[in-house]
Amino acid sequence: MNHPPGMPEMPSMVTPASSVDTIGALLLIAWAIAMWFAVAVLAYANRRPARPWLFKTSVGLIGLGVIGQVGHFQEHVSQAGYWIAHPNSPAWMTPWANSLSRGMGQIDTTKPSLGMEILHLTGNFIFLAGLVGIMLIAKRVAGNLKSQKWAKMGVWMQGIHGVEHIVLTASVALGASRAIGLSTWFGTIDPGPALTTYRVWWHFVANLIGTAILALSLYHLWRERQIVVARYQKDQHDKKGKREDSLALAE
Repeated sequence: MNHPPGMPEMPSMVTPASSVDTIGALLLIAWAIAMWFAVAVLAYANRRPARPWLFKTSVGLIGLGVIGQVGHFQEHVSQAGYWIAHPNSPAWMTPWANSLSRGMGQIDTTKPSLGMEILHLTGNFIFLAGLVGIMLIAKRVAGNLKSQKWAKMGVWMQGIHGVEHIVLTASVALGASRAIGLSTWFGTIDPGPALTTYRVWWHFVANLIGTAILALSLYHLWRERQIVVARYQKDQHDKKGKREDSLALAE
């Protein structure tokens, strides 16, 4: 997902988008939107008494975030592996990433690298939603759990990384001749092997660190799961007790 702009060799730039490309792109964007809608609902619901669906929905949000990041990170691993074998070649994407990039690039076909930038931005925000899910599921427990601390660290890191991708995407969408951001050294590195090398390894390292933080937060959440579940159960029991007390007083 880190192609230098202006590289005609890229398949996603010369191959028209198919219906499969379009459907895949729409589904991925819908996935990201649905996850952030779930984040908003969970954040609001967490301010109120616990409900049975709240814990399960939080777990589902985390699971979808993990699945998204597995797919996202394997793309960066593949790109880094391709660079090791072909360090002077144009940047490369897996076939599925090329397909999604073509689908997203239909927003403006005059900007060949826009689809790739949107794809990368979408993947990052799916990952970020999963990290927020860990924070939300542990929020009810008094004191800071280790899982919550690691998730907060991940949210800060991926939030900053997300801003980078917003800037990269916006710069291309607004007509810049090349993407502008930290991973292009603000557009000062000319397209070619130097830019490819810098972008590939910049995003690989960022995602490696982010994925490691996600793994640690999940590990601690698994160890702390009994504490978290017990808190949700207590909140639900307290809510049920208050409702029964209210009914008794009404009688």
